[in-house]
Amino acid sequence: MLAASVLAAAALVGCASEQSATLPPLRVPAATDDPATAEAAEAALAAYNGYLAAAEKAEHAADPHHPELKKYLADPLLAQVRLSIRDAKEHGAMRIGSLISEPTVTEVNLDSVPVTVVIQDCLDATNYRMVYADDTDTVVPGTEVSRYLATATATRYDDGRWLISGGFSHRDQPC
Repeated sequence: MLAASVLAAAALVGCASEQSATLPPLRVPAATDDPATAEAAEAALAAYNGYLAAAEKAEHAADPHHPELKKYLADPLLAQVRLSIRDAKEHGAMRIGSLISEPTVTEVNLDSVPVTVVIQDCLDATNYRMVYADDTDTVVPGTEVSRYLATATATRYDDGRWLISGGFSHRDQPC
């Protein structure tokens, strides 16, 4: 049961240790001459990178209510991330190491209400391990992962904030 809960956490959080996720420079769609599209893509990527860093801090602290989570996440993803961190903590597990992220914007929907941006990422979780809190040298069985594809949805809310509201890991699709 712990392995299933932990894998669910990793699938949604996809995030890291005492050091932050390795965050690459922001990349926006190459073929855009529209400043509004470029601005949306840049803001969404900044929110996504903030999400990864906040989730990493929360997982290292085993704190499902870490204050930075609400700064970058919205429901339903916020609830899913909190649940996965809580489940890991209740089972005596935590994350250590760091996650490497290579996000890129694949879609900008300026005409949708609310405005959304889809982000695709190649996450390298090779050094991002779920371990037992009382024995950080032992990886929780069934939680080992390497590089895999992930997607996320960034949403611009009425107050102008960009938050990550959805995410999914495609562990069957290495990158």
